[in-house]
Amino acid sequence: MTGVLILDKPAGFTSFDAVAKTRRLCGEKKCGHTGTLDPMATGVMTVLLGGATRFASLLPDHDKAYIASFRLGLTTDTLDVTGTTLATRPVTATRADVAAALAAFRGKITQIPPMYSAVSVGGQRLYQLARQGVEVERPARSVTIHALTLTEADEAANTYTIAVDCSAGTYIRTLVGDLGERLGCGAVLTALRRTRANGFDESQAVTLDRLAEASARGVAASLLIPLDLALGAYPALTVTAAQAARFRNGGALFTARLHGLEGLGLYRVYGPDGAFLGLGEADGGESLAVKRVFQTTE
Repeated sequence: MTGVLILDKPAGFTSFDAVAKTRRLCGEKKCGHTGTLDPMATGVMTVLLGGATRFASLLPDHDKAYIASFRLGLTTDTLDVTGTTLATRPVTATRADVAAALAAFRGKITQIPPMYSAVSVGGQRLYQLARQGVEVERPARSVTIHALTLTEADEAANTYTIAVDCSAGTYIRTLVGDLGERLGCGAVLTALRRTRANGFDESQAVTLDRLAEASARGVAASLLIPLDLALGAYPALTVTAAQAARFRNGGALFTARLHGLEGLGLYRVYGPDGAFLGLGEADGGESLAVKRVFQTTE
């Protein structure tokens, strides 16, 4: 079984748990995802199955969107409500203060990854070190917040909700924690839902219950998005039967003999029968190099 499943991850599941259950329900050994979600988080998780796993880094859109709720006046070791409380502080910030503070986080910003994250430092995952009570220095990283909007506010309860459109690698817990520090009272994430990832949104997401039902009926494959559609942002290129055979075997194709090549970059390559062969890359040389070959037997 090969393709892309847009999973609606339930709360309480780690990303590993969600992939493991998807693997069992689909009966496919090769199974991976394109972006970790915390156990408390829900929503869009792009799961690649079979031969699609080889294309994870080549999916054209890596931006993500979230709906995040948080509470002011509290800090924890995990930056969310599931962690151990470190401090409680008085809150004087109003809705207007929160809305105004968001401006500082739009555009390109730097973040320090939280200790409770999957980032590796010195060969160890940060969350493994954090569970041992060890805190290490983490290099700051640059991320981009494309849009950041206050959508709900309850001043009496000091609870707020924001909509975030951001680049890959953005930590929403860190964003909330940094916002809380800017407001002088601290803040913790209380709920998180990913609404878009890799160009797919929550309307396309499938719950594990629906996947289980489809699996029981033997139609789980019908829920998968074909790999070439997931790569649809790349232009398509159709080759001859001889060129298709060469491409499948890892051979480069002479650009002078290709019809429809419009410039540099990646192309979805199809055989004369319409079968998707994989991705090729035109880099300005005399040949279209094989970037990834798609094999239905993987």
